[in-house]
Amino acid sequence: MAEVERDVPAPDHLGTEVIAVPEGQPVHLELRMESVVEGVLISGTATATATGACVRCLEQVDVPVDVSFQELFAYTDRAAHHHEVSSDDDDLYELDGDLADIEPVLRDAVVPALPFQPVCREDCPGLCSECGARLADDPGHHHEVIDPRWSALAALASDDSDTDERRN
Repeated sequence: MAEVERDVPAPDHLGTEVIAVPEGQPVHLELRMESVVEGVLISGTATATATGACVRCLEQVDVPVDVSFQELFAYTDRAAHHHEVSSDDDDLYELDGDLADIEPVLRDAVVPALPFQPVCREDCPGLCSECGARLADDPGHHHEVIDPRWSALAALASDDSDTDERRN
C-alpha cells in the first residue's frame, strides 16, 4: 500500500460548458494505492475550484469541488481474462505497466459533482428581461410596459390630461 499526495494540473474539459475546472488549474489529489489480487485499487479525493457563470446574472461563480473516488486498475493479464469471461460493457481500467491513468476516473467523479445550474447566490434576481440590467445592483428596477393592445387608450389618457391642463 502506498499513499501519495500531490497537486497536478487539471486536464482539458474537466466540467461542462457552464462550469468547469479550468485547464491547468491545480487539482489537489490525495491517493491511496493498494495491491489486490486483480490489480491496484486506487482510492482518493480530489480538491479544486470550478469556475463558471451564474445562470441568472452571468457573474463569475467559483465553486469549491471536493470529491471522493475509488477504482480498480486491473493487471493486463487479469483484464484480458475478464474480457473473455464477462460480456458486460462495464468500464474496466487497466494498468499500463506500473502506470494508472486516473484522468477518466477523475472526470467521472468531478463532472457529476458540479452544479447543473450554478448561481452566484441562492436569491440572485438575475437580469432585467427588457434591458439586461443586473437586478441585484438596482432592486427597484422596472419598466413601464404598456400592452400594445391598450396603447391607443394610453394615448387618449395623455390627451385627457393635456385637455385638463388647458382648462385650468
